[in-house]
Amino acid sequence: QVQLVESGGGLVQAGGSLRLSCAASGNINSINAMGWYRQAPGKQRELVAEITSGGSTNYAESAKGRFTISRDNAKNTVYLQMNSLKPEDTAVYYCYATDRVYGTYWGQGTQVTVSS
Repeated sequence: QVQLVESGGGLVQAGGSLRLSCAASGNINSINAMGWYRQAPGKQRELVAEITSGGSTNYAESAKGRFTISRDNAKNTVYLQMNSLKPEDTAVYYCYATDRVYGTYWGQGTQVTVSS
C-alpha cells in the first residue's frame, strides 16, 4: 500500500502562485510515476502534470509554461508549482502514484480556488 498526503491548496487571486505538495509513504519502491490530476465542478478529471521515476515530465497543454512539477526523492515528495494562475485553474487537485504491480493510488484531493 502507498499513502499520499497532499497539502498547499487554497484561495489565490488571478495571476498569483501556489505550490502543492504530495508526500508518499508506505511501499513506495515500485512507484514508477507520480503526478497531479484536477477536477472542476461538472467536468471530467484531467491530467495536469506527471513526473516519472527517471525524471521525465509531461504536462497538459493548459499547464505548459505556467506549472512545474518536481520531486524530492529524499523526502518522497512531489511538488506542483503553479504560477500565473487563472480562474479556470479552479478545481480539486488530486495527487496520484502509479505502481508497477498494484496500479494507481490517489490522494484525498486539495482545493485550489482562483478568484478573478
